[in-house]
Amino acid sequence: MESLTTNEEQVMAIIWSLEKALVRDVLNVYPAPKPPYTTLASIMKQLEKKGFLDHRTYGTTHEYFPLVSKTAYQNRSFNQLVTNYFEGSAKNVLSFMVKEKKLSGKDLEDLEKLVETLKNQHTS
Repeated sequence: MESLTTNEEQVMAIIWSLEKALVRDVLNVYPAPKPPYTTLASIMKQLEKKGFLDHRTYGTTHEYFPLVSKTAYQNRSFNQLVTNYFEGSAKNVLSFMVKEKKLSGKDLEDLEKLVETLKNQHTS
């Protein structure tokens, strides 16, 4: 699976939420500043070349739909992030998040409960 640019990720996020879309549908929900229609159409064609989208043709109109699920892309992106920046260690990710104050006390409590539950499942 290829990496996506920031603009491509933004378009994919919109298409994942819409499930299928014409270029104008994506443009209608694209946040400001909106790209020109032709630029957006080019991004969507590039996403199709990368294997993220496909389309159905109705006359001269293309209705795009995702070939890669949001979950699959999230998993790949997160695993790549962990590998490239945290030496493949979940402990390093959590340590970073705690140090950067990205986790609240409630988040930490929830994580402790989750770890305890997972430990119990593995010992049963």
